[in-house]
Amino acid sequence: MDKKLEEQLKHVFNDSDDTTNEDAGDSNTEIPADNADSDKNADKDANDCGEKVQDMGEKLAEINDKYLRLYSEYENYRKRTNLEKADLLINGSRDTIKAILPVIDDFERALAATQDEGVQLIYNKLMKILEQKGLKAMEAKGEKFDESLHEAITRIPSAEGQEKGIVADVVEKGYFLNDKVLRYAKVVVTF
Repeated sequence: MDKKLEEQLKHVFNDSDDTTNEDAGDSNTEIPADNADSDKNADKDANDCGEKVQDMGEKLAEINDKYLRLYSEYENYRKRTNLEKADLLINGSRDTIKAILPVIDDFERALAATQDEGVQLIYNKLMKILEQKGLKAMEAKGEKFDESLHEAITRIPSAEGQEKGIVADVVEKGYFLNDKVLRYAKVVVTF
């Protein structure tokens, strides 16, 4: 029982101490000096924190800008190399086909001189293969002279009532490879 009594007494005394402290707190309206210093430190910490956040934001923007530039450079490089690869695939045979064109000219002269069916068959097969690779003969005779397609070898006077600047004869055929001029047609033009 002594313990119960002691607890009750402590409880009574503690309640009376709390009331006196509350009364003392009500009469004193000043903020203790320790609290004012902690408020100033809190403001300083908040300002420091705000500056750090701003610095981090600037660094993030700088890093993001570098990333976007690097990504753009990579995309441009990738597109450029893909275009170069595609061009190489399409026009890679350009030099080889250009070297074969004099042989085709000889075939055509041989066909004009003889009517050999074997030569005609070989010529047709060769032309079919080259057409599959993108080679196309240029039609020039009777067309208006176009310096982006034709090379004028000589000029002849036009007949009465005939238009000037027309291709009268083709000396050497021109060819396209994948819609680009592979060889200009050598022509005779009227004036």
